[in-house]
Amino acid sequence: MDTVYSSNSSTTPSSLLFLPLPLIANLKVVIIGAGYVGAPSAAIIAIKCPSVSVTVFDIDRSRIDAWNSDSLPIYEPGLDDLIRQCKKQGNLRFSNNESVVALADLIIVCVQTPTKRFGVGAGHASDLKNIELAARMISRVCASTGGRPRHRIVVEKSTVPVKTAQTLKIVLNPSTAPGNRRPSLSGLSTSSSPSSSSSTSITAVNTFSVISSPEFLAEGTAVADLEKPSRVLIGGDDTIAGRESVRTLAALYAEWVPLEKIITTNLWSSELSKLVANAFLAQRISSINSVSALCEASGADVNEVARAVGTDIRVGPHFLKSSVGFGGSCFKKDILNLVYLFRSYNLHEPALYWESVVKINEWQETRFSHSIVSRLFNTITGKKLAMLGFAFKADTGDCRESAAAAVANSLLQERARLHVFDPKADAAHMFEELETSHQISQSTTPGLNDLFVVETDVYACCLNAHAVIVTTEWPMFKKLDWARIYAGCIKPAFVFDGRNILDHSNLSQIGFSVHAIGKNLAVEAAMHAHAAAVSAVAERASPQGSPLKKGSVGVGGGGGGGGGKDSDDADFKSLNEAVARVLDTTTVELPLPPPSI
Repeated sequence: MDTVYSSNSSTTPSSLLFLPLPLIANLKVVIIGAGYVGAPSAAIIAIKCPSVSVTVFDIDRSRIDAWNSDSLPIYEPGLDDLIRQCKKQGNLRFSNNESVVALADLIIVCVQTPTKRFGVGAGHASDLKNIELAARMISRVCASTGGRPRHRIVVEKSTVPVKTAQTLKIVLNPSTAPGNRRPSLSGLSTSSSPSSSSSTSITAVNTFSVISSPEFLAEGTAVADLEKPSRVLIGGDDTIAGRESVRTLAALYAEWVPLEKIITTNLWSSELSKLVANAFLAQRISSINSVSALCEASGADVNEVARAVGTDIRVGPHFLKSSVGFGGSCFKKDILNLVYLFRSYNLHEPALYWESVVKINEWQETRFSHSIVSRLFNTITGKKLAMLGFAFKADTGDCRESAAAAVANSLLQERARLHVFDPKADAAHMFEELETSHQISQSTTPGLNDLFVVETDVYACCLNAHAVIVTTEWPMFKKLDWARIYAGCIKPAFVFDGRNILDHSNLSQIGFSVHAIGKNLAVEAAMHAHAAAVSAVAERASPQGSPLKKGSVGVGGGGGGGGGKDSDDADFKSLNEAVARVLDTTTVELPLPPPSI
């Protein structure tokens, strides 16, 4: 492993990568949790580190069977091919036999940490049951396998509240106090050793170092994010064992990630950074969504506003796409967790600030739903509505906390008949999300199977619908035959574009009444028509093709534009009347500016 030099000669976590890194040949890695983070992470480690053995463990036998089959349990672009390559290479496997954990040198925990639904902190705090169960299983399995006790590294990759690692340390090392014992990893050699007598001692019991390395991948781009991460964050204790554990994980990542992208911190900074990162991203979405309402009211275009703001290098363009709202298993959960942490430390003002990010998102979902009901003549009872998309974003089948589910909940309360199409999300996950997040089930909503119908053909989904509602930004929706869809809809036919991905002008020409997030399309159309009419009048008033000038179309004839203010006013009044005749209307309603303060 190459040595990188720095002017910082200390051995604090921030300077660990400036020491020679350990060798990782024959390292045994076990990842606990075969979900959206664990399985793609395992595949990337396996393909990038051929000499490393990688095993994914999960207690769910059906999920492991699916990973071992040709039909993977999750959809992620590029993951199928990657898994096949790894299996062919021979260093990746999936197992639900917990004994594989005892063979590991490095154990990466990727279990779910959902928001608590009952008890202290319900609705905000993270439920750490799965984290604790994983730690207890690790301790039990490693103690029961026999053999010489040794040291193992446990990596916290799940998103957790700050100080969770302290709980893991206590569960994993109940009979040992925190110390500076250097880990002796089986199959792991290092290029340097601290000069300490305790560093070569044999431990009497199994010991564990706990380090943090949260994952920053995004569903839909997970493979690309793991292959070329923007950064890798590793946090550990400033002890000999802690520093060596951080360096070992850094050496693993350094097989394909440039060292300058590997950031080391203390344990608590690493845990907190993941929560804050997700909170900042969600904050940007809520910010632009709040502006979208003002754009609709004033006649501004939210896409144009976002582009103007995003070109400022201090702001940047990312996560400024207005929509019906953010979703997924991370943003809402992590912000609420952050709010709970603030309140736990009696920091109530920042707690209110971050909680407002979630409230704006919920308000946006509700606003969109109410807009549908309002424009469909304030009643949707019994009306068929086509919903295109149910996953929380494109390129995934994950429905957890999806904005589509929130909109569906509101529309089902009005007893609409929803027909839903999504190219990757299946019916089981849709119904699971409706029940988990919105308490909609057969028992709470009689006739649910008639009110919520999952379609496998997008055109059948839209047939005889009063409105088509786009709730996920799947690219295929832009390429649909919208004229065919219009022909099969109940008239007047509506389109509600909750992701601003469609060609609104084309849809209007086809005949749809179109409504989009952050755009007042009626005002926009009037402005375009007004401009076209002005141009038409100007052309007729200036046969030679010269530009129309102020005062050149006088009521009493005579060009030249020298008639003074009264003449100018009369000229423009005449022009506006001509414009109105072209538009076949007496007035053009444009939004007025607010009164001066």
